[in-house]
Amino acid sequence: MQNHLLNKTANEQSNNESRFQREIGVFGGTNILMGIMIGSGIFYIGSYVMQRSGMGMGAALLAWLIGGIVTLLGALCFAELGAMIPKAGGIYVYLSKAYSPVVGYMFSFQSMLIGGPGSIAALAIALPSALASVVSLSGTTIKLIAIIVIILFTFINYIGVKSGKVVQNLFNVAKLLPIILIILLGILGGSELPKLALNPTNAGMLDWVKMLSFAVIASLWAYEGWTNLNTVAEEIKQPQVNLPKALIFSVGLTMVIYVLFNYAIYRVLPANQITESIENNHLYLGTDVANVFLGNAGTILVVIAMILAMTGSINGMILSFSRTYYAVARDKFFFKSFANLHPRFHTPHYGLLLQMVISILLVLTRNLDQLTSLVVFAGAIFNVLSIIAVPILRKKMPNEKRPYKVWGYPITVIIAVVAFAVILLNNLFDDPVTSILGLLIPLIGAGVYLMFKRTIPREEK
Repeated sequence: MQNHLLNKTANEQSNNESRFQREIGVFGGTNILMGIMIGSGIFYIGSYVMQRSGMGMGAALLAWLIGGIVTLLGALCFAELGAMIPKAGGIYVYLSKAYSPVVGYMFSFQSMLIGGPGSIAALAIALPSALASVVSLSGTTIKLIAIIVIILFTFINYIGVKSGKVVQNLFNVAKLLPIILIILLGILGGSELPKLALNPTNAGMLDWVKMLSFAVIASLWAYEGWTNLNTVAEEIKQPQVNLPKALIFSVGLTMVIYVLFNYAIYRVLPANQITESIENNHLYLGTDVANVFLGNAGTILVVIAMILAMTGSINGMILSFSRTYYAVARDKFFFKSFANLHPRFHTPHYGLLLQMVISILLVLTRNLDQLTSLVVFAGAIFNVLSIIAVPILRKKMPNEKRPYKVWGYPITVIIAVVAFAVILLNNLFDDPVTSILGLLIPLIGAGVYLMFKRTIPREEK
C-alpha cells in the first residue's frame, strides 16, 4: 500500500513537471498579440492603403477602421473557441474537433514547416533590412544578423515562458513610445487640415465599394497575427476569462493606434507631398513626420521604433508558433519526444529547436518576398475555417461550457467569413501560382497524418 502511494505521488509529481506554467495574464496576452501585429507594417502599409483609397484621406482612415473591425469580429470568434477549449495548439485543436483530425493536422503541418518558421524568417530578414537604411549592410550580413536574432530569441523562450513574456512586454512598451510620440507630435503640432472626403474620386457606388474593399484588404495585412494568442492558451491564467479580454483589448488598441498614426501623418504632411512620396515609392511617411519635428534624429527614432516593433513580433511568434509541435505530438501525430516539456523550464524545447532550424534554413534559401507570399494563402484558408468552426461546434458540442460567446452571433461570423474570403480570392487572382503552391504543404500533411495514424494502437484511436 505504501509503495502504491509513493508511486502515485511520484506519478503526480512527474505529471506536474510536464505541465505548462500559467504565467500569462491579460496584460501579457495583450502584449503578445500587439507585439506580433504592430511590426514594421505600421510605417509603410498606410501608403498602400492611401494609394488604394484613391489618395483620399477619409477613405483611407475608413479602410483602417473597417479592417480593425473585421479583425475584431474574427478575434471575437477565436475568443469563444479559446475560452471553450483552452488548449495549446489553437487552430489545430479547433479544426480537429469541428471537421476532422486530418483537417487540423493539415493546418499544423503547414504551420510547423512553412507558416511559423516562414513568418519568423521573413521578419528576421526584414529587421536588419530596416537597419540597412542608415547603416550599410551586405546581403550576407543581413542574413547573418537574421540567424543570430532567431537563435537569441529561441534561447530566451527556451528557458521559460516567463522570460519570453517579460521580453515581449518590454519590447512592446518600448516600441510604442516612439509611435505614440509621432501620434502626439502630428495631431497636436501639425498644421494641415486634412480633407476627409470618403469618395475622393467621385466614383459610383459600386466602384467606390470596390475601391474601399481593395484598401481594406491592404489594411488587414497590418493586423496579421491576431490568431496567435490561442496557441498558448494552456499558459494563460484563467483562460476562460483572460483570453477573450486579451484578444479584444489587443485588437481594439491596435486599431486605435493604426487610425491615429495615419491621421497624425495627414495632420503634418500636405496632400500633394503624400501623393508625390507614394508615387516615388517613398512609403515610410512616418519618417517624414518625425523629420519635420526632430530633424535627422527623427529618422533614427523611426528606425529604432521599427527595429523594436519587428523584434517584439519575432519574439511573440517564436513563443506562440512553437506550441503547435507540442499539441500535435501530444495527440501522437508527431514524434513522441516533441510531446515532452523541458523538466526545468516547462517549455516545448524540442519544438522550439526544430522551429529554429527550419527558420534558419529558410533565411538561407529564400528572400523576403518569397517567404511572405508562401505563407499567406494557406494561412488565410485555415483562419476562415476556424471562424466557421464556431457555428459547427455549437451544433456538435451544444452542452460544452462556453464562458464567452461571440457578440452579435451569427451576423458576426458571417461578416468575418465574407471579409476574409475576399482576401483569399484577392490573393488567388493576384498570384495564383504561389497560392496553389502554398496548398501543397497542407496536402502533403494529410499523407503524413495517415502515416502516423497507422502507428497508433487500435485501442487508442
